Amino acid sequence: MGKKVKKESNSPYKETFESNLNVVIKTPATAVLLLRSPEEDILIKACELIYTFADKGDESKVSLLGLGALEPLCQLITHNSKLVRRNAFIALGTMATNGDVKVALSKTDVIPLIIDKLSLEDDAVIHEFATLCLASLSVSFTSKAQVFDNNGLPPLVKLLSSPDPDVKKNSLEVIFNLVQDFHSCLAIRELGAIRPLLELLNSDFPVIQHLALKILQNITTDKDTQIAFREEHGFDRVIDMLNNMRFRDLHADAVQVVANCLCDDESVQLIHKDGGLIRLMGFLLTPSTPEIQSSAVKCIARVAHSSEGCSVLHEQNVEKVLVELLCVEDVTVKTSACQAVAAMSFHLASKDRFRDLGGIPVVVQSLSSECAALREEATQALSSLTFKNKPSVFAVFEVGGHEILIQRLCESCSRTVAKAAATLCNMAQYEVIRCSILSHGAVPALVEPLKSTDTQVLVNTTLCLGVLLCETGAMTEFKRAGGLQPLVSLLQSNHKEVLHNTCFAVNVFASDKPSAVEICKYGAVEMLQDINQSVNRRSSLSKLTLVNLLNTNLSLKYNVTGLLAATDIISDGFYDAGKADAGHRVLTLEELSEQPVNHCRPIIVINTTEKKTEVDRQEHKTKTESPADKMWNMIDVPLQSLIQKVKESILPLHEKEQYTALARLVSEVMGDAVEKEKLHGFPWVSHLNELKFQLQSNIIPIGSINKGFYCHRALLFKCLADCIGMSCTLVRGEYNRAWNEVLLFEGNPQPCRYIVDLMHEPGRLLAAGTAAAVAYQTI
Repeated sequence: MGKKVKKESNSPYKETFESNLNVVIKTPATAVLLLRSPEEDILIKACELIYTFADKGDESKVSLLGLGALEPLCQLITHNSKLVRRNAFIALGTMATNGDVKVALSKTDVIPLIIDKLSLEDDAVIHEFATLCLASLSVSFTSKAQVFDNNGLPPLVKLLSSPDPDVKKNSLEVIFNLVQDFHSCLAIRELGAIRPLLELLNSDFPVIQHLALKILQNITTDKDTQIAFREEHGFDRVIDMLNNMRFRDLHADAVQVVANCLCDDESVQLIHKDGGLIRLMGFLLTPSTPEIQSSAVKCIARVAHSSEGCSVLHEQNVEKVLVELLCVEDVTVKTSACQAVAAMSFHLASKDRFRDLGGIPVVVQSLSSECAALREEATQALSSLTFKNKPSVFAVFEVGGHEILIQRLCESCSRTVAKAAATLCNMAQYEVIRCSILSHGAVPALVEPLKSTDTQVLVNTTLCLGVLLCETGAMTEFKRAGGLQPLVSLLQSNHKEVLHNTCFAVNVFASDKPSAVEICKYGAVEMLQDINQSVNRRSSLSKLTLVNLLNTNLSLKYNVTGLLAATDIISDGFYDAGKADAGHRVLTLEELSEQPVNHCRPIIVINTTEKKTEVDRQEHKTKTESPADKMWNMIDVPLQSLIQKVKESILPLHEKEQYTALARLVSEVMGDAVEKEKLHGFPWVSHLNELKFQLQSNIIPIGSINKGFYCHRALLFKCLADCIGMSCTLVRGEYNRAWNEVLLFEGNPQPCRYIVDLMHEPGRLLAAGTAAAVAYQTI
């Protein structure tokens, strides 16, 4: 144990054998048998021989175990004779250092007996070997619990003040084993152990200093213990050790204790008032080993998490030290320095100074390190440095940091990916950088992180996407990379930020009709409806996203809401597939066209232009086109003619006359007026079935319908009105009813609402809310 030498003058067994005992013991087996002798002198001699034999090595200890020495030795430690007890403890403690003996001893009930003697005995030799025995046993969880439950900590704490260094060392080992459990840590504080532990830091024996530091390291994780530690001036004592180069081999452990002391703002403030932080900075500037430097920088990072601590460190020019440490070869020091940079970067002045000192290029270089931990902390540092700081953003951009950050998006470490996405998002706020980020493949690189299960990765990735997708071509690139489906699936998230950012990104796509259609294909509308029905998940953004998505896809809007406003202008490609079933995704027109002819209601489509381009026709030249495909892509010639007629004959009329004339025209082409009493005989159902059979398709162009019901007439009216700029709504009712509502001022300051009769008295305008209007809208 370092400086300690054997205390020959106090040897217990020399004092024991000055009697005239003429017993000769030649074998260990004989010595074990004599442990049951009633004679004290024989017991003393037998214990001495067992110790001598056991001290030869593990083989001897195991041999004694086999001979049955444990049981009588455990009994003899409570013998009436002090000399017998002393020698029995020496033998038992020596044997207990062997693993097999330790296991066997742990199965006995010897621990309460040993603790009892610790409390009552004043013999240093007994203390030494009793604590040696406990030090061996307390490694196991069961034995630790026994020591604690039998009130073993109080005598052990008391023995920390023993004049014998071996007793101190053994007691420290037992305490160290016990404080691995939290309840023992609390008990140590309550027993007033902090003061003797701090005194042992001045020991002449490094092993004692080391154990005392290890125990302090464990117990100072508790806030109340930190307070007690501070009241005993423990922080100053440990800093003194750090500033003493004679204790360099203990600095790593001492720094860990310091780190615990700096765990909260209150502690940092109190330590700073006593000048502790300045002394810590002084230690940081002292040359040391990489391990100790790394631990010291971690302390700095911990201090920097408080605003006051950060200010103090800034005053001490810690940024310059960190830049220097980022340039050393040791990876662990660089990693810790990046952690400290990230913490300091919450302080604006530090952020600026760090950039001015040329620290950003050094951190960017660390992004390419072979060490995953360094890459992780470097991305964290850049994320903090670039947050709401334009100069730092451009400093990263100038050294090509965004290119490396895009590469980091494919890391296996979730934290690296999350912080890389966050930094890219910070940089993408500026157009010139945003374009460069996109040119280096950021959008495809963000697709895989969307599939992550890590919440922070999803939060940062979706936010970054929302910013990047605003640029021309980004949406196309994202769709080509297969990003739409994983993005839409995140609408099922219950995490508030993930959901908000996903709605933000989806809302960007809602402005582009092809993208909106594809997003709806993945069930975005149904998911958003579910979100908006939830009190906890809905938000103004989720509502806006659904509205914008439906406004871009009017077919879906009418299908889901049953209402098109006057501002919703029907165009080619619009289709009416009937009222949507709750919980079921609305199929696209392409999907509907692939279905075989069935008995369901037909899909009414509006199309006056051929959908396929010349490229599409060349690609499908060799393929057989189904009747449904032909119908979907066919120009609706009758509708074209009708639109031309409306432009020529109705557009020139006055407003009210326009509505009346258009209503009569729609009625004329859809089978003329039908009396209410004869509605049941109007053959619109059979007519549509015939059309489906003739066309061999579930899709029917609206211009082909000659006998249309309320729903068909209202749709045609809306379509034609939109073509010539007339304002009207389209509302779906129950049982195939639908109607159009128009606004007419007629010289009044407030417009009046009317329902247009297209069925019974075509052209008649029914004041909304009147009995006539209600009768038209319902059965």
